[in-house]
Amino acid sequence: MAVGVHDKIRMARRAARELKSGMVVNLGIGLPTLVADFIPQRVQVVLHGENGILGYGPTPAPGSEDENLSNAGGLPVTLTPYSSFFDSSTAFGMIRRGYIDVSILGALQVSASGDLANWIVPGKRVPGMGGAIELAQKAKRVIVLMNHRARDGSAKIVEKRTLPLTAPHCVNLIITDMAVIELSTNGLELIEVAEGFTVEQVVGATQAPLKIRAERSFR
Repeated sequence: MAVGVHDKIRMARRAARELKSGMVVNLGIGLPTLVADFIPQRVQVVLHGENGILGYGPTPAPGSEDENLSNAGGLPVTLTPYSSFFDSSTAFGMIRRGYIDVSILGALQVSASGDLANWIVPGKRVPGMGGAIELAQKAKRVIVLMNHRARDGSAKIVEKRTLPLTAPHCVNLIITDMAVIELSTNGLELIEVAEGFTVEQVVGATQAPLKIRAERSFR
């Protein structure tokens, strides 16, 4: 199901609230790239890209883009006073050595046990999984930012994954257009419901057991 611009902004803003000063953060391709534009100025994080950039900033103003400056998804970015550049092998070395505090990734499916599927739908052509497998396995915390339902209306949060695996038991938090769901030793816990939705709607759109701990809404 299509998600509007307002929903995407709300999701990116909510994800930005998970970031704390001093963190090294990787933003995956797609929705996660929007998070860079909603990190408060008081929160000083270092954004990392697999293409070999560290310390980039938000999206540049229209007309001020530099074709030589982009994130791993090829979208234009700005620089910060502490930006640095290196080859892609060094960027992946940082990931594999566990230097990424938070990775925010898109997903096709997340299972009740935290399995992540985010790189291919069988039968469709894709360029590859990129750095997703390393980020999912090696980042200290993995946040998924995605629509709650697929375009055909099917659930993307499922009891058991049916799409090809990216990494097992890696997801810590899911932020969708409908809710914020935490993965803990107790399973999937609904902790926030997006403004305009109800707990019952979230439960109905989720194909996995949910423990209800929704204390507040987000917008």
